[in-house]
Amino acid sequence: MAVLAIATSSPAGVEGGHLVIARSLVAAARECGHDARLVITPDHGFGKLSKSYWETWRTDISHIDGVRVDQVISLRYPSYALRHPAHVCWLNHTMREYYDLWPRWSPMISRRNRVKERVRKTLVRATDAWLLTSNVTRLLAQSRTIQRRLIDELGIRPEVLWPPPPQKAYRCDAYGDYVFTISRLTPLKRIDLLSRALAEPAARGVRAVIAGEGEERAALECLAADLGVTQRVTFLGRVDDETMLQHLATCRAVSFAPFAEDYGFVTVEAFASRKAVITCRDSGGPTELVADGKTGFVCDPTPAALAQALARVSDDAALAERLGAAAAEKVAELSWPETVRRLVVV
Repeated sequence: MAVLAIATSSPAGVEGGHLVIARSLVAAARECGHDARLVITPDHGFGKLSKSYWETWRTDISHIDGVRVDQVISLRYPSYALRHPAHVCWLNHTMREYYDLWPRWSPMISRRNRVKERVRKTLVRATDAWLLTSNVTRLLAQSRTIQRRLIDELGIRPEVLWPPPPQKAYRCDAYGDYVFTISRLTPLKRIDLLSRALAEPAARGVRAVIAGEGEERAALECLAADLGVTQRVTFLGRVDDETMLQHLATCRAVSFAPFAEDYGFVTVEAFASRKAVITCRDSGGPTELVADGKTGFVCDPTPAALAQALARVSDDAALAERLGAAAAEKVAELSWPETVRRLVVV
């Protein structure tokens, strides 16, 4: 069996979905008999991106703790700058502010900085194009959404390999009286859309529980108060796995309506708990797994449309159960042993 370096980058002290995927892949590879090691490469953020790429490029990944590495599997920029003769990139995402989020992000910076960032954008894209075609042995994307970005922006067409849900004790205890969502509370996750939907007449009987922390929490709590839905929405803050699994096990369904999500583990974790997912047409990764009316609902990204979908599943427990059963069948098609098999090339 192979010695694998599973590599992703991360700012110090920051957790993200890519780290969940990396740790899950390490665990799955070990279960398949490989010696898998997690490697975190630097992400110094804006203004120091070249430093992040350069430090990663210079990293000696041939050995870890004196053991020769047979293969690298990288996930996220700039970890795919690691040099190794057997290097598979299972791409989570590039630096999106220089790609699909540029139209949203660039107007928020000064005109002077925008010129500087345009230069950086050009350099980053050129660097990524070379690394993802010449520095890696094989390239896969974690969703069709990521695949489309690479096709549109860099003219690269990778294979698609969806990540299975992390290895946790998922279960379904009941189809309770609330919808659940768990996410970082940031603008792209659009938790405000859920609050606005709850204020629509169609969703006046819907209750929601929101787990997660982030920069928008205070604003979201104020919005809930302004909309008059405070009595029907609960903000839990950061929760541990046990609490998350308990809510997935007992909620009626899961609401997950981000904007242009790379993939979104929330979807497959809900499916593994036999719960339907309500998402939006522009939500990216979740729409690849949620079949409208079969494993959940895919609606327009408006409060009114989301309210209608929330009401349908909240008013009909039998419908929620049927959708959840189909969702469980869908996620059963994804397996970690098959994922490891496709990613290991040595």
